[in-house]
Amino acid sequence: MKTFVFLLISAAGGLLSCSGTDVSVTKDSGALNKAFINHIKTTPSVINHQEKEMTLTGKVISNPDRTIHYVSLISGVIERTYFSLGDKVQQGQALIDIRSTELSTLHSEQLSLEAEVKMAERELKTAREMFDDTMLSEKDLLEAERKLKQAQATLGKVQSDMSLFGINKGNGTFTIKAPMSGYIIHKNASSGSTVSADSDPLFTITDLNTVWAIVNVYAGHLQFVREGMEAVITTLSYPNEVFTGKISNLSQVFDPDDKALKARIVLPNADLKLKPEMSVIVRLKDTTQNGLVAIPSEALIFDNDAYFVVVENKDSDFVKKEVIPYDSNKDITYLSAGLNEGENVVIKNQLLIYSELKGN
Repeated sequence: MKTFVFLLISAAGGLLSCSGTDVSVTKDSGALNKAFINHIKTTPSVINHQEKEMTLTGKVISNPDRTIHYVSLISGVIERTYFSLGDKVQQGQALIDIRSTELSTLHSEQLSLEAEVKMAERELKTAREMFDDTMLSEKDLLEAERKLKQAQATLGKVQSDMSLFGINKGNGTFTIKAPMSGYIIHKNASSGSTVSADSDPLFTITDLNTVWAIVNVYAGHLQFVREGMEAVITTLSYPNEVFTGKISNLSQVFDPDDKALKARIVLPNADLKLKPEMSVIVRLKDTTQNGLVAIPSEALIFDNDAYFVVVENKDSDFVKKEVIPYDSNKDITYLSAGLNEGENVVIKNQLLIYSELKGN
């Protein structure tokens, strides 16, 4: 078959017309080979909201609002632990037994104060009986009432202090119970080890039904990343599974170690697939940009440090137009100038048409 891939220009017909940067070729008989026309493909330009996508890295951490680090309030020796790292525990469940001389002293003080309260109660009862028989003055009755109230207040304070340490088992041994339901994600306690009031946390409990993904946002990303952005999260552990969320907080202070701001994404985790310290890949999407004219990227022609497209007009002629790209995402290019919505852009064999238009 003979080659009819170039546009045939009728010299006498004056088929070329120029207006600024637009040059046209009319599809009159003989001007454009019909076989070639059948291989031209166009698509209309559309107004579209620009989608930007950025890939960042981060890691999963426990939700600090649902995490408790237990630090011993006294010095002593751990007699027994009832849990292992990773265990699920229920609120009120016994976790550690600690023997402490400090608690023994406090317990003795409690017993002494309980005896004082009982004695003050008996004295007040006797004082009231004597007051009723006019054998005791009102002043002495009020003094007996004051002694009872003072003894009760002192006992109440000691009991409150004792409750902070745990459940008294006697002989200076107290049981520490789980302050909330969750999972043990840190353990620094073993039988026979000593503890002090300024030691590291003995254990950490967290509720893993919600977790945080913490993402590093570097200086070059700041114009793009903001609170409220949708995030798509994947992990190496579950490569075919996608987790979704939004940036709920973006720090305003750079982390001195990572040299980045920290973005927080709160994620539901009912099936417990996301584990603390797990690395994640975070893809952020931005669709808030005002509508721009969008065309397939394959329609663009780069020539002489500028971008052009070939447009098929309604009156059946082809025009080359200079355009100004704003940004691109995957297969779509967004334009800031050069085209209007609805113009038919050639996306197949446009280079051949452009060459013919440029040559004339």
